[in-house]
Amino acid sequence: MFIDDCSSAQLKIGRVLDVRRLRLLREVSLRGTLAEVAAALHQSPSAVSQQLSLLEHEVGTPLLRKVGRGVELTPPAVVLVEHTERIMLELEQAATAVAAAVGEVAGTVRVAAFQSAAIAFMPQMLARLAEDHPLVRVTMSQRSPEQALHALHARELDLVIAVEYPGRAAAPHPDLDRQPVTTDRLWLAVPRSPDWQSITALDAATHVPWAMEPLSADSRAWTEQLCRAHGFEPDVRYESDDLETHAALVESGHAVAVLPDLMVLRRPPAARLLRLPGDPRRTAYTVTRRTLTASPAVQACREALMATVNDGVGN
Repeated sequence: MFIDDCSSAQLKIGRVLDVRRLRLLREVSLRGTLAEVAAALHQSPSAVSQQLSLLEHEVGTPLLRKVGRGVELTPPAVVLVEHTERIMLELEQAATAVAAAVGEVAGTVRVAAFQSAAIAFMPQMLARLAEDHPLVRVTMSQRSPEQALHALHARELDLVIAVEYPGRAAAPHPDLDRQPVTTDRLWLAVPRSPDWQSITALDAATHVPWAMEPLSADSRAWTEQLCRAHGFEPDVRYESDDLETHAALVESGHAVAVLPDLMVLRRPPAARLLRLPGDPRRTAYTVTRRTLTASPAVQACREALMATVNDGVGN
């Protein structure tokens, strides 16, 4: 990268800025603290600080200032980050174009999936990839859609299997490519014990304990809104982002919970499953950066996932 509009007292005409240091500055803009940047990139905070100091020396002007426990970018740093975004975009497009030109389906694809998709889809998807495209290496982490989409934007991931609840669509992003996968019916799961027999619909679950996801989850917001629309505030006594925990609490007679088909079809819980008003379904989809849509390895992962779904997993 060449900066040719700075004075000679600052950045010399034609001096090349280190892309790795520019990436660190971009990470700071995303995360807000050097410690978080260091953790994300598996470096020490002192190493990150040293590289950013070198970048400041190259540019000839301060790039960061302390704000509370974190840091914020100075106006020149904001300009640099805007250019860095374009540089990284071009580099990723170039790498994708080369991979497509070679024609070999190979490389590492970093995938994140929400819990029930990881359980229902990933084993079969990986088996299919191993058979059809043995040179594709997949790493997978289980993350909430909110966490995964942020990591995709930060270029920590290449492909996300995400889910959205009715009326909770994420804002469209011009740099991301989204493809639908399947829909997933939502059920009210109720214990089978005699003490719970009076609950035959959502309206009857007004004064019983609920198990739900943490407050930050879209699924929690959707379930609470559904209850409020039917005239009551749910008594949320148990919080967990693990739907297996929700199912266990229902089976043991401690709570009611909303469970999706992807959990129910894999291992039907020892519970009564009641239809929710309106027969709601959540939507599973994949999303990647547009610069990766032509990547043979990413395309292979998407195709393997859709073949898994079409074979009946999760339907």
